[in-house]
Amino acid sequence: MAQTPSNMLPLGTEAPKFNLLDTTSDKMISLDEAKGKLATLVMFICNHCPFVLHVNSELVKLANDYNQRGIGFVAISSNDVENYPQDSPELMKKQAEELRYPFPYLYDKTQEVAKSYDATCTPDFFLFDSELKLVYRGQLDNSRPSLDKPVTGRDIRKALDAIIAGEDVDKNQIPSMGCNIKWK
Repeated sequence: MAQTPSNMLPLGTEAPKFNLLDTTSDKMISLDEAKGKLATLVMFICNHCPFVLHVNSELVKLANDYNQRGIGFVAISSNDVENYPQDSPELMKKQAEELRYPFPYLYDKTQEVAKSYDATCTPDFFLFDSELKLVYRGQLDNSRPSLDKPVTGRDIRKALDAIIAGEDVDKNQIPSMGCNIKWK
């Protein structure tokens, strides 16, 4: 499994707008609809990546822990489904239902949204404040499928806790690591 680091979009970047199909509800969801009162976490994931499979249960737990605290969550899959049919919208919906994703799971068919975020890997995380300015981009935590470290969500939880407390998010951030987005 090839490891690709995230590109580390500059802090302060405004969240690119989107309006994508939510595979779980079959409705279009925009950034404004997914936005949380205090912050919004945009996650680029997919169905088959071993890095995403490794952290899926923590993503569910993270959203369940912070959804009621003013944090919006949205997951986006941008993979090429012709060459990676396991990432099709139908199978995205199935996975979201099986894992009980408490967030929309959007399909980026054209891959334009992933490009606008400069997303490179799955998982890739982008945390925006209440004004949709980027305050965190980096790893969930230091666990990887090949490492014997528990998945805790420590790094993103620390950033979310800072936002909730009205504090600055630590600018010392470590890139996320995962499989590359499967480009067309």
